[in-house]
Amino acid sequence: MAKSKTKSAFVCEDCGAEHSKWQGQCSVCSAWNTLSRVNITPIANAAVGYAGVTAQVKKLSEIEALETPRIASGFKELDRVLGGGFVPGSVVLIGGDPGAGKSTLLLQACTTLAQSKGVLYVTGEESLQQLAMRAKRLSLPLDGLSVAAETRAEIIANLIEEQKPAVVILDSIQVMQMESVDSTPGSVSQVKETAAYFTRLAKQKDVVIVLVGHITKEGGIAGPKVLEHMIDCFMMLDSPAGSRFRTLRGHKNRFGAVNELGVFAMTDMGMKEVANPSAIFLQRGDVDSPGSIATVTWEGTRPLLVELQALVDDVAGGHPKRVAVGLDQQRLAMHLAVLHRHCGIALGDQDVFANVVGGVRIAETGADLAVLLAVLGSFRDRVLPRDLIVFGELGLTGELRPVTNGQERLREAAKHGFKHAIVPFANSPKEKLGNMSVHGVKTLAAALEVVAGL
Repeated sequence: MAKSKTKSAFVCEDCGAEHSKWQGQCSVCSAWNTLSRVNITPIANAAVGYAGVTAQVKKLSEIEALETPRIASGFKELDRVLGGGFVPGSVVLIGGDPGAGKSTLLLQACTTLAQSKGVLYVTGEESLQQLAMRAKRLSLPLDGLSVAAETRAEIIANLIEEQKPAVVILDSIQVMQMESVDSTPGSVSQVKETAAYFTRLAKQKDVVIVLVGHITKEGGIAGPKVLEHMIDCFMMLDSPAGSRFRTLRGHKNRFGAVNELGVFAMTDMGMKEVANPSAIFLQRGDVDSPGSIATVTWEGTRPLLVELQALVDDVAGGHPKRVAVGLDQQRLAMHLAVLHRHCGIALGDQDVFANVVGGVRIAETGADLAVLLAVLGSFRDRVLPRDLIVFGELGLTGELRPVTNGQERLREAAKHGFKHAIVPFANSPKEKLGNMSVHGVKTLAAALEVVAGL
């Protein structure tokens, strides 16, 4: 039988664009000297496709939709972000800053999971002795977990075929390489091809494959953007500077809710779950200060109480600053314009700084009203009541719009002892929530009147 001819292409290591011939500059991203040659070999088993099955056309009604039993990781917070646990045949990508605790979290989960399931931990960045030392330091059970130090994708596939594990950890995808790809490990072409190879393997063998990914200085996963499209679940482990707490946020999940949040604490004995994150992020000082207020944000499927702080100061020189940490900076500038236009309060000659305490990032609009009330508290040097909770979306016409899950947010606040709440009128509860006094308002001006009377 005639052997298939091997073709080649030139791939940009910055953007992943393919070119038919070598050239000094990439025509897509304009980067210089980034093209590397990649051999394109035919797929060995052409009868099996990317999803691990042969191509068949069926009616959707003919397919039996069975709920696949999930594999619990041993961490409730991790299972929450995963949507209930690992799904057999899925590929999970977890990224984060160096030292955030990605390898530690996975090693803890694997050693626990290995007591009941077959687990293979493949490390390409440290020796097996170093891995054992870390597990011993964390007092983890050493029996049950199978480990290997390997970076060649084909060898790892053979190990998976021999061991037949239920879960495989690859630490990390940036050091893995395929012999058929003519480029260095970590390049765009290597990351793309190895990720596609392991994704196809996961579907064929019905095994969970967890990929650890490095991030760039901009905060994104190193490698081509197509990597995030290939996998089934993408999570980021954030580590705020100077904090021992870690937040695991789901950015993509084909088998669960996106934007779910799990909270951990980094200790000497590894990662510990934080069962009540609201109590952690709402640890306010003993002395009440102007510019501090509490709000309830919605993270995935649960409410989260956080503290917002604002500082308003005279402009030292030049243009006034608008700085937001954990919030959308453009949205802050927009709301200050609404405050001026509809309430007559001008801050054009003031620097405005806003911060979410604890390193939490709020991506939703429910914190709009709380941000402005914190800014006003700092501007007027007024301490807002400690037992006041505020949430609501602010429109450009000065109206307050309702937010999702308003009743659940109020119940969470009442559970933590808040006595007063200012919310959009449409989020007003139908029944009284304990001793909490809820003020439903329709405009920003009405909310300021309520604050003045507290």
